[in-house]
Amino acid sequence: MKRREFIKTAGIIGAISAIPQSLWSSLSGLSDQDIESKIREILPQLSLDEKISLMSGVLQNTLKEALSGGLRKGQGHGYTGYTVGVERLGIPQIKCLDGPRGVGFFYKTTCFPVGMARAATFDPALEEKVGEVMGYETRALGANMLLAPCINLLWHPRWGRAQESYGEDMLLLGAMGSAFVRGVQKHAMACPKHFAVNNIEDTRMDVDALVDERTLREVFLPHFQKCVEVKAASIMSAYNHLNGPKAGQNKHLIREILKQEWGFDGFVVSDWGTAIDNTVEAANAGLDLEMPSAKFYGEKLKSAVSEGKVPVSAIDESVSRMLRQLFRFVGPDFEKGYTQEKIACSEHTSIAREVARKSIVLLKNQGNILPLKGIKSLAVLGKLAMEKNLGDRGSSMVTPPYAVSILNGIKKKATAIKVSYCSGFIPRSKMLAKNADAVVVVAGLSHKDEGEGHDRKRMNLSEDQIELIKTAASVNKKCIVILIGGSAITMQEWIDDVPALLMAWYPGMEGGNAVAEVIFGEVNPSGRLPIVFPKSEDHLFKFENKELKVRFQGFHGYRWFDAKGIEPLFPFGFGLSYTEFKYSNIRLSSKSIGKSGKILVSVDITNIGKVSGEEVAQIYVGYKGSKVERPVKDLKGFQRVYLEPGETKTLSFELKAQELAYYNASASRWDVEEIEYLVYVGPNSKKENLLSDSFKVKGV
Repeated sequence: MKRREFIKTAGIIGAISAIPQSLWSSLSGLSDQDIESKIREILPQLSLDEKISLMSGVLQNTLKEALSGGLRKGQGHGYTGYTVGVERLGIPQIKCLDGPRGVGFFYKTTCFPVGMARAATFDPALEEKVGEVMGYETRALGANMLLAPCINLLWHPRWGRAQESYGEDMLLLGAMGSAFVRGVQKHAMACPKHFAVNNIEDTRMDVDALVDERTLREVFLPHFQKCVEVKAASIMSAYNHLNGPKAGQNKHLIREILKQEWGFDGFVVSDWGTAIDNTVEAANAGLDLEMPSAKFYGEKLKSAVSEGKVPVSAIDESVSRMLRQLFRFVGPDFEKGYTQEKIACSEHTSIAREVARKSIVLLKNQGNILPLKGIKSLAVLGKLAMEKNLGDRGSSMVTPPYAVSILNGIKKKATAIKVSYCSGFIPRSKMLAKNADAVVVVAGLSHKDEGEGHDRKRMNLSEDQIELIKTAASVNKKCIVILIGGSAITMQEWIDDVPALLMAWYPGMEGGNAVAEVIFGEVNPSGRLPIVFPKSEDHLFKFENKELKVRFQGFHGYRWFDAKGIEPLFPFGFGLSYTEFKYSNIRLSSKSIGKSGKILVSVDITNIGKVSGEEVAQIYVGYKGSKVERPVKDLKGFQRVYLEPGETKTLSFELKAQELAYYNASASRWDVEEIEYLVYVGPNSKKENLLSDSFKVKGV
């Protein structure tokens, strides 16, 4: 069940909340020692009933009150979910709101570009700002927990929730996800989701994801571990099964890996509604909080404890974990200093606009059609040009106070240009395109095509959009296509017909302004693809989104294309600019290091064009002579760098030998091989575009 379906029965929004910025490291102001002492003091005072009540959410129907005007101004629709707390002992409630692209659902909050777009910025520092804004707005609405970020990797481009993710690469997911967590937790608890191997929508409630231990450790878990390392307060379990048990009842996943190996000291919350189906299995596996209500916990959990099927120690551990985070984040001054007037303020929306600018990827610019200059008329075609197309309308839905469509953004910017528009009627579109100095076709996807609960049925555009693009391109040599969507789109039917192409994703409330700034040259595009764009879906493995048992094995994304020797349409990390960058002089600080050592890789980058711009330099590592199957290369780092025309800067990347390990499943450990490692540095994952060198790992 979608969390939106619970919103009408959620609790009443409390008073405006806040805490002093000086206490961000521990928002309550308590030290870790104080918190643990407080837990030891309070836990024995709780009855078993009270402990169990803390381990599940409650539902309260406020719809009637809301419709009758009973809710106070600013209370909106309530929370996505909440717990009861224990007032007599000063234990506060957990109060949740959703938020992958902004605080949802119907509050007038800041709507950012979707996660996939934000990943295209390759800018963790900016993503931390995004998290900070969402964290503030969460607290200002009275909640103390934001159900974000979504850090499930993109296994196949047709996954319905691709837009919520940060792409296909584990390192990028970890960098962006952990940055978001740091930002949110300056104000509230973050909740990375969905743990783990949650990569299909059509069968998400029932599918059993079959994954060998090495693939689980190397592909599906590293980004979650990065969020744990920055002290994420909670982790949300997934709906799907994992090697048999439901993910929320998987003892190996939750208790052994997350809590014991990684040392996670927060709590694990179920996804909403049907994420667990067995009381004893869930409690013993380490599922601490069932949401949004006690379907399998509550009285069933109390009975399981009475019958000796769940030890009291497991209950105490779960309660302690939630108390630890509540005492860490919610202090007595919780309601001090925040204001709802700052929600979606200019400071926040300007960050949304900055993200949109940096997320737009220039994929093609034949003849330097862009930026548009010296034109007097412009035709804008396609129904999506007029729509405020913000993305999915499931649990990630956001309702901003305004949203700028691409058409309105262009009209606002092009005050001296005659702008004509047609939604797609072919005869009129052809006439407008033929008579204009240039034509922009906006095409792509919407919430009807992809989203929570439904995977994409196709990777290419609809037939009517393909016809519109080909018609416009046939009568106007300055044809620019702007694509909207949450993942890769195939375009073999029309890509050779158009000279210019931009990927704008779902660009958020300020998206129309950002797109206009890019096409008219006020902003130099600097987005890079966080996923591969294939030439055809036939170049991918089958997307088994109708099967109830799916084996996740081998490679995906750019690693799949490398292994198969298939050339994609656009490689991972790809993106053009209005200027040009040159890489030179790669050098290594050493040609040999031990297994505990590290090496510094440096490279010079020069802006050899005529305008300033930002480049995203990427470093990959390959494995020569490995005794196990490994990718041709793995992303191991990236940096954004700003360069004026003619300017050269030296970038350095640190590689640690331990980061080159593979997971030895038979020995249950990470092993660093004593082999030669190939280093590649350049603008994207295409080997021909990369400088290379090598070093060896030998000894300790």
